[in-house]
Amino acid sequence: MVNNQNNTSFIFPETQSTVLPDPSNFFSQNLLSNPLPTNSFFQNFVLKNGDQQEYIHPYIVKSSNSSLSISYPSRQANSAVIHQVFNPDLTFSSNDSKGPNGKHIISSYDDLSVTLDIPSSNLSFLLVRGSPYLTFSVTQPTPLSITTIHAILSFSSNKALTKYTIQLNNDQTWLLYASSPIKLSHTASQITSHAFSGIIRVALLPDSKHEQVLDLFSCSYPVSGKAAFREPFQVEYKWEKKGSGDLLLLAHPLHVQLLSNGDNHVKILEDFKYKSIDGDLVGVVGSSWVLQTDPMFITWHSTKGIKEEYYDEIVSALSSDVEGLNSSSITTNASYFYGKLIARAARLALIAEELSYPDVIPKVKKFLKETIEPWLEGTFNGNGFLHDKKWGGIITKQGSTDSSGDFGFGIYNDHHYHLGYFIYGIAVLTKLDPSWGRKYKSQAYSLVQDFMNLDTKLNSNYTRLRCFDLYLLHSWAGGLTEFTDGRNQESTSEAVCAYYSAALMGLAYGDPHLVALGSTLTALEIQGTKMWWHVEEGGAMYEEVFTQENRIMGVLWSNKRDTGLWFAPAEWKECRLGIQLLPLAPISETIFSNVEFVKQLVEWTMPALSRDGVGEGWKGFVYALEGIYDNESALQKIRSLNGFDGGNSLTNLLWWIHSRGEE
Repeated sequence: MVNNQNNTSFIFPETQSTVLPDPSNFFSQNLLSNPLPTNSFFQNFVLKNGDQQEYIHPYIVKSSNSSLSISYPSRQANSAVIHQVFNPDLTFSSNDSKGPNGKHIISSYDDLSVTLDIPSSNLSFLLVRGSPYLTFSVTQPTPLSITTIHAILSFSSNKALTKYTIQLNNDQTWLLYASSPIKLSHTASQITSHAFSGIIRVALLPDSKHEQVLDLFSCSYPVSGKAAFREPFQVEYKWEKKGSGDLLLLAHPLHVQLLSNGDNHVKILEDFKYKSIDGDLVGVVGSSWVLQTDPMFITWHSTKGIKEEYYDEIVSALSSDVEGLNSSSITTNASYFYGKLIARAARLALIAEELSYPDVIPKVKKFLKETIEPWLEGTFNGNGFLHDKKWGGIITKQGSTDSSGDFGFGIYNDHHYHLGYFIYGIAVLTKLDPSWGRKYKSQAYSLVQDFMNLDTKLNSNYTRLRCFDLYLLHSWAGGLTEFTDGRNQESTSEAVCAYYSAALMGLAYGDPHLVALGSTLTALEIQGTKMWWHVEEGGAMYEEVFTQENRIMGVLWSNKRDTGLWFAPAEWKECRLGIQLLPLAPISETIFSNVEFVKQLVEWTMPALSRDGVGEGWKGFVYALEGIYDNESALQKIRSLNGFDGGNSLTNLLWWIHSRGEE
């Protein structure tokens, strides 16, 4: 263990939250001394009763009492929602379980797997993401029970009694493999065994032609899986495996795209497929994958620049917006809205810098110092950052006593959103005033580390990559709240901007490692956004009934795609567009680089603007995207706006319109 005092000492006051759940209910004792995940793919397993399902591709898994159920989910779709349906196709337990209330324990976890033990049943489930097999260990001789809500139509084994074929009346066929002979018998809906110890693997057979593939790779099973950032824009997966032979796992569409860029020695079985709400999962043979994304060059300013003939209009708006900056006039103490105001002001400074108009920068610097310092020094009246040791991270004073305070920041909701805005302001202020940056460097890095820590041994105050999902390659926003549909994220653009802001902070501090990590996560988040949140005309990712009616997602869940928003109904299309664009910054053009899709999205949204009560701030984001392909029309509409989103300004919209450049 590396002991770096600068990294491990925590600089915000410690608090005892009254609203956080107790992690000791489901985590094994050896894990409790480290910071714990608050946005993980198995989060439901450690909240409340631990009996809500989680989607561990390609199966939905649910642990209840002393059993574990899996489902190869069917899907329901309409124009508003796509939903994966859980049915307990197979439920595994022990016939001599020590009582029906034996709870499970998480004994280990990493980026790509979680081990769920049911001590009362002598069962240990190795839940590895993307494994076509459910693998579990029977730790000592135990009679097993496998039940199904369906009827068993046929049941057969090989001569060695190490493979069984189970056909159910819902058109599913399951294959069961055992590490040593196991004698199974069955009734109409239950399979039982005599005492057995060893490894059991169960796989849904997606097509009869794939049985040989599942047979071939049944003897090699993964027990854990980690992701590593070996170099910028590259993620390497490595699985620890046991048994004999090569390892078979499943890749989602973004994996396949990035695998083709990397230097890989894997074999992709393009015809071997499982269904998934994230797109078809295809077989990949190999215990190490290299995922390579295109480089992402992080810039403070617009990439194409602004023509001089537009300077006067922007400078006029800039002078007015800066004149209106007054820290004493801020009426909110909510971390999210306060952070947006900080980032809005920081944008004004960067626009002034890009226009070579330094006159207004001193006032912006003064505003940023007055608004940021109280949060970093712990002197802000009515709120502030605190340290929670129970799970390991930053929470707010409001969030420490109210689970809905600061949009649930105190139960680890939306951390990358809120902190991203503060980090953006800190990055800009450090660029403008390096001595200020040096003074507050430890606090600044604490904010970044809260959701971007890579190594809990180097920094034991924070979990690893709190929000970013290293299998799906995008972030989740919902924290320690139990949801039937798993994790969720609404605003991808705020997620992108959080990592982008961290990369900018790396530039400001001359930290190439932070620049590399921030840039890589930015690039991956954008790839995930385009694949799963952006719904192109004629796209094949989702059902036609959904794709025909939608151009952008509302809230994306592990198990669901929803057109509704947390704060607005699906019909408010301007909000759906806006929440996937704000805050408007140089990185926004990369999120919306597909001009044809942008045109589809804006034309889909425009009719909603005729509804009574549409906010001027939301209109501004629609017009901003229109400016990508129809600059003049968008400019006229922006000039007529009489209000702006709290994190936006007329200056910022004019900068955006006038920096689109010539296509």
